[in-house]
Amino acid sequence: MENTVSLKINGIPVTVPEGYTILQAAKEANIEIPTLCYLKDVNCIGACRVCVVEIKGRRGLVASCVYPVEEGMEVLTNTPAVRKSRKTTLELILSSHNKKCLSCPKNNHCELQKLSLEYNVDEDRFAGDEEFPEVDDKSPYIIRDNSKCIKCMRCVAACKKLQSVSVIGAIRRGYNVHVGCAFEESLNDAPCVGCGQCVVACPVGALTEKSQTDKVWEAIADPDKKVVLFTAPSIRATLGECFDMAPGTDVEGKMVAAARRLGVDKVFNMNFTADLTIVEEAHEFVERVKNGGTLPMFTSCCPGWVKFLEHYYPEFIPNVSSCKSPQQMFGAVLKSYYCEKEGIDPKDLFVVSIIPCTAKKFEVTREEQFALGMPDVDVSLTTRELGSMIKEAGVMFTALEDEKFDNPFETASGGGEIFGATGGVMEAALRTAAHILDESLEVTDFVEVRGQKGVKEATYTVGGVKVNVAVASGLANARQVIEDIKSGRKDYQFVEVMACPGGCINGGGQPIQSDSVRNNVDLKALRSEVLYTSDKNNSIRKSHESPVIKMVYDEYFGAPGSEKAHKLLHTTYVNRKK
Repeated sequence: MENTVSLKINGIPVTVPEGYTILQAAKEANIEIPTLCYLKDVNCIGACRVCVVEIKGRRGLVASCVYPVEEGMEVLTNTPAVRKSRKTTLELILSSHNKKCLSCPKNNHCELQKLSLEYNVDEDRFAGDEEFPEVDDKSPYIIRDNSKCIKCMRCVAACKKLQSVSVIGAIRRGYNVHVGCAFEESLNDAPCVGCGQCVVACPVGALTEKSQTDKVWEAIADPDKKVVLFTAPSIRATLGECFDMAPGTDVEGKMVAAARRLGVDKVFNMNFTADLTIVEEAHEFVERVKNGGTLPMFTSCCPGWVKFLEHYYPEFIPNVSSCKSPQQMFGAVLKSYYCEKEGIDPKDLFVVSIIPCTAKKFEVTREEQFALGMPDVDVSLTTRELGSMIKEAGVMFTALEDEKFDNPFETASGGGEIFGATGGVMEAALRTAAHILDESLEVTDFVEVRGQKGVKEATYTVGGVKVNVAVASGLANARQVIEDIKSGRKDYQFVEVMACPGGCINGGGQPIQSDSVRNNVDLKALRSEVLYTSDKNNSIRKSHESPVIKMVYDEYFGAPGSEKAHKLLHTTYVNRKK
């Protein structure tokens, strides 16, 4: 039986498990203590001192995020001393903060801004630096503006703890401490994988994606361009949050209607190329199993994961599926098959992807994927960027009636829909691979690979073939899986990896939620449920059964793994290890 501790918080009796912090106990009493450096499952260091509280009978204030509860303890969270301390702390933080809030991408989503308003701070009470550090905007995916950094170290913790990459850290000490890469190099020159988990961890505007919405507006206004836009599987599960809708709301129909009102020519469903990726990848896997190919085979749809492997484990490049990601496949299909079918010069087609990911901004620049001598995708936008464009266009998102995707890429399978959740790629691939190995097999649900656990394992026997599979989300977990394979501790044949914990539904380009939501709501589970519900209600559950997939093979590619398919839908990788 679990040991418990009884205490009082603001006079309210609370009983919580032994080992809880005061911050956790306060939540049980429905009391919210403000935080800045604390982020559940990411960072808990008691550094910012915003969460301080009083304990009766003790001198001084303590940081509630790290202070453990004790039997009989009496905590006070709202005394004059506590409020004064928090206000002074916020004013000191603001003394060295670049207060250009109106043009900051985190405006209205900034934790410092929110707390400053709540505590009625004087933003100019303390004089600070007049010169700010140079902005690092050299990478294609992330902008780092240390003039807005509050030294909470949440980005550092996300990079180290969740991703095991650790390309950023604290430099110098005391007042002069700042966050940066080794030898003060740019993120563009460091072995950063572009996952964006630092961006969603940042409580202020110090880290943001590199916005490219201006390029899209310019293309829409160009009469010589045909602009087509497609949305990744997870976007319908998260875009509503940009408009204050509850997490876990499926907004597919409103998303299509809103995107259409931006002025683009077509709005397509990227679930189609999630299906296409699955068909190519499943056939590649079966070929490797039957013909003694390199195993285990790793999935290749996540560019953050692929770049991680290129930087840190290039010896495993032969293990990565040669399939492009669904984003890149769609661009290649649009600039070949679709342009031929519609009589469009590929140079006049401007392709825009809406993706939950910052690493995709790098992926579109990979020259080894320019099958037609040009980028497959012209611009990759995050969910947040699409949300900002919809707002800028004056579209009343929540009032929109549902609309459907444009043909010929409207229809997709349930396998394509679950692509955005950890385990979804593996499950969809197993549905098709199992069919290839044994056409009589009716199994559709592979539930063992579902869920938010960092590493999931399962063993399946199909058509006399035994397959050990692993699913990892978060690069720290991916590193664990790779080390297990290297040491011989594990024997897998098929491995799915997604760089972001929980998969694309928790990607670095997804909507920014307040700390009060992130620390208390299971966003990954709520968002994933949208995708699994959609899969369950889809009459087509397997990628190879989609009529659109059959159409593109019959009319253009011939068969999975064909010469034309390899030219347009497959790629190579780069050893980036220094």
